[in-house]
Order: sequence, then structure tokens, then C-alpha cells
Amino acid sequence: MSADILQREWDCIIVGTGMGGATLGHALARAGWRVLFCEQGRDTTRGGRSGDYAETYFDRPDYPQDKHGEILQQAGRWAESLVIEQNGRSHRHMPFIGCGTGGSSALYGMALERFFPEDFEPARHHPGHNSTLPERWPISYRELLPFYAEAEALFDVRGSVDPLKANHGASSFGTPPALTPLNQELFEHFQHKGLHPYQIPLACRLVEGCACCQGYLCSKGCKIDAATACLTPALRDFGAALLDRCTVTRLHADTQRVSGVECLRDGERFTLRAPLVILAAGALNTPRILLQSTSEQWPSGVANHSGLVGRNLMHHYTDLYVLTPRGRGDNRMKQIAFNDLYLSPAGKLGTVQSFGRLPPPGILAESLKADIAKSRFSALQPVYGLVKPGLRRALGGMVEHSVVLATIVEDLPYADNQVRVVDGKIHIRYRTRPEELGRIQLMRSKMAELLAPYAYKLIKQAENPELIAHACGTCRAGDKPGDSVVDRNNRCHDLPNLYIVDSAFFPSSGGTNPSLTIAANALRVARHLIDNARQP
Repeated sequence: MSADILQREWDCIIVGTGMGGATLGHALARAGWRVLFCEQGRDTTRGGRSGDYAETYFDRPDYPQDKHGEILQQAGRWAESLVIEQNGRSHRHMPFIGCGTGGSSALYGMALERFFPEDFEPARHHPGHNSTLPERWPISYRELLPFYAEAEALFDVRGSVDPLKANHGASSFGTPPALTPLNQELFEHFQHKGLHPYQIPLACRLVEGCACCQGYLCSKGCKIDAATACLTPALRDFGAALLDRCTVTRLHADTQRVSGVECLRDGERFTLRAPLVILAAGALNTPRILLQSTSEQWPSGVANHSGLVGRNLMHHYTDLYVLTPRGRGDNRMKQIAFNDLYLSPAGKLGTVQSFGRLPPPGILAESLKADIAKSRFSALQPVYGLVKPGLRRALGGMVEHSVVLATIVEDLPYADNQVRVVDGKIHIRYRTRPEELGRIQLMRSKMAELLAPYAYKLIKQAENPELIAHACGTCRAGDKPGDSVVDRNNRCHDLPNLYIVDSAFFPSSGGTNPSLTIAANALRVARHLIDNARQP
């Protein structure tokens, strides 16, 4: 590590390089601020395992099992198990989330969707709920609107306007590629059903041979993530600096301000200092940093006078529908979506969109084996080895020829759904309520109607506590210090020089992909900081 990084004066330290941290840091660096990024994972922009899932290397003889963590890190993946607590039992689990330059955006499916205006007044659309859902966000859709457009341009988003959002403000979309024959077939099917399909906005350049990769690092440069759009330009053009493989272990703070960021890198422990500290480590890791930063002044963790750090954990309930289309062709491209079930007369559910191609059959087979081991059918594990060859052939046909749709159903916040820290490890305590189970089932029944007469397989993932897709809410924003962690500008109520700009600030989860809202809000916070600073 360069001694210059420790000795230089920084205007701000940003922990995390995902959609929140990299986007905010890019805006500040472009405005002349001296920005230092701390990233727990590796700098995969300088080389990593790209072009395929990390799991494809697991069963190779030259990569023994004890090297799996190293492979995950090289692939931009989280390589630390966490503990899932459910129904009085707990087990360790390796989550499928990003850890490296770009954060989870380096692995994402590139869908950058705006929330609906109604998402910013969540309680009104869930009457009779028994959750901690607020009446409204501390910011409005209208306030975020110009920053949505700015983020769409920054990430070179290409798609068509959702007809159900046509009057929600102009979008900054480039022209998308023509629909593939398989997507055209489904597009026309949904139109005939009276729905309003559109081409999903993607942050993808679609170069020659693009595989529309999700779940792994892009090898062709077509995926536009937080690293390519924001982090790399900030480092290259605007003088920002990056410490990768840098784990922030705690914050040092008195009752007035954060005075230091304690880090561990390559076995060396050191403390970084700047007038402004911004956490953007994700909705799981940001609360961990705060909760383990205990002291006499902060017995429950830094910025936790409200007791809400780590609480109100939300994610999205996601199912996969594997369809057998009438035609054959390239099934890799995720191109279509519709939101007719987002604000339906039956209730507020969420979005339906292309998923892209399923993972390779070997990965699916191993995932099924793991599911069996943790289910009430665990006694069947010895049989699995006998049927595995045939299973892989069947899964291979499904992967190559099926079209997959994903449904995303909104989750609601509950105080006892939370991230805890026990001996430095993340513990997730989560319970799905009957209300949520009812909306999951309603989405499934509606999809059965809309997909007919297609034959399909439903891969039920919504109730799986291990799939913490789009985790958010663990440091929620609000106007009152007693019922929120940060204010409307993402500044911690308790400490004026500490901000949180990842999805942890979400007061509600919405019913679609959160990445664009994270990026747009980061641009809004950057504008607030720049406008209110006497000088960087």
C-alpha cells in the first residue's frame, strides 16, 4: 500500500464501490473533491475471473475445495459465510452477492428500472399492514426525477418507456436492439393478454457476442456497472484513489463526529481520517460496521441511538418461470418486462421481467443437491448420485431451450427482521409473514392465468431465506431521529459527518430492481454535499 494514501488529506472516505458508493464518489471527484474509496473485495477491473460463474471452477482438480473462497473473490463475489436464523434454527450460508469493485452491480443483470411514484408513499398501498412501513419516504419521486434521468444517461441505459410510466417524466434511454424472435413471441403473447409489455431498460452496450451475462463478471466490456461507469473514470480522470482488499472493521467516533475509519488490509491494521465518511458497503455490511463499532459513547454501535441499525431488513420475493416457447433461438437476452401487476386492483405486487438464461446445468444440479440436504427429504441424498447424470442432461435441455421470466414481489419492513453481529459474523434473522405469503401466492395465481396456454415450470424461490435478493432497509431514512437512522439527505441523525448511501437507507423495498434508485439517490446526495460545502 502506498504511504501516500495514508499521508494525504482526503475530503471524504467512501466505504464500498457499488451503485451508491461509486456513483457518489464519481460525482464528488468530478467536482474537485479528494476522494478515497475503500473496497473490501478485489479490484477486478485489473483482472478477475470473468465470462462464467465462479462455481464452474469448483470441481476442477487443480482447484481444491479450500480454494473456493479465493475463486469467489477473484470473481467479484462475497466469500464469507453468514448465519441464517429461522424458526429457532440456524445454519451457515454463502450468499450470492458482490464483493469487489462495482459491488453487486458487477454481477447484476443490468436492469435499471425507476420506482413508481406510488413507491414513495408505501403505506397507502398496503392497507391493513402490520409492518413498520412508513406513510411516505422523506423524499418524493418528483425530487428524484432529475437524478433518475442523470443516472440513466450516466449508465447509458437502453430500452423503451413502460406504457404505465409514460406520464412519470421523460426517460434518458438510448435505442435498444431489436427483440429476438423468442422475446418477440412473448411480447406479442402478453399484448394479446391485454398487458403492457415494453423493452426493459438495460445498462448494456451489446457488443458482438454479448451473452447478456448476469451472476458473473463481464468479459467483453458490454456490461455497464458501477465500476465501469463511475469508479474507473473517478480514478483515471479525477484523482480519486482506491484501496481494494481493505476491510473496514470499525468507526471511531465520539458523540459529535466520526474521527477515524479503522481498516485491515493484508494483515496490516491502520486508521484513515477525513472530514466526511460515507458508508456504501451494502445493506448487510453497512450495519455490521456500525454495530461492531461499540464504545462507551456508543454501547449499541455508532449512529444507533434509535436502535434501528440492522432492523427492518427487506429483500424481494423472486420466483422463476421456465417457459417452453413455440419457437427456438437464442434465449440469453433479457429484453421484456411488464408492470400490470405492480399496482393491480388485487393489490400492490411487483414487476415481471426477463431473467435471461439459467446457470449451467452442473451448477443447477449442485444447487438442487444443497436444497435437498437442507429439506425434510435429506434422507434422499444418497439417491442423488444415482440420478445426477440424467438430471444434468434434463437440466441442460431446459437451460438451452427454455425462456425464463422472473417475478419480483415487494417485501415489507418488520423491526425483528434484522442483521445482527455475533462475534464479528453477520447473522440474518428473517421471518416471512402471512401477509407476504398471501401476496406471493396471489402473484403465482395471476401468472398462471397470464402464461396460459404455455407450459412452464415454476421454480419457487420467494420463500427461500437464503436468497436475499436486493437486500435493503437496515439503516432506514426518515425525518425523525427516533424512527430512522439517516435523514432525507442520507446523513446520520446522530453524527453530522457520517452518511449512508447504499440500499440500507430504503424505507420500503418497492417492487422492482433497486439499482437505479440507489444511483439516482447517490447523485442527489452528491448535489446536496457539493451545494452545501464551503469548499471541498
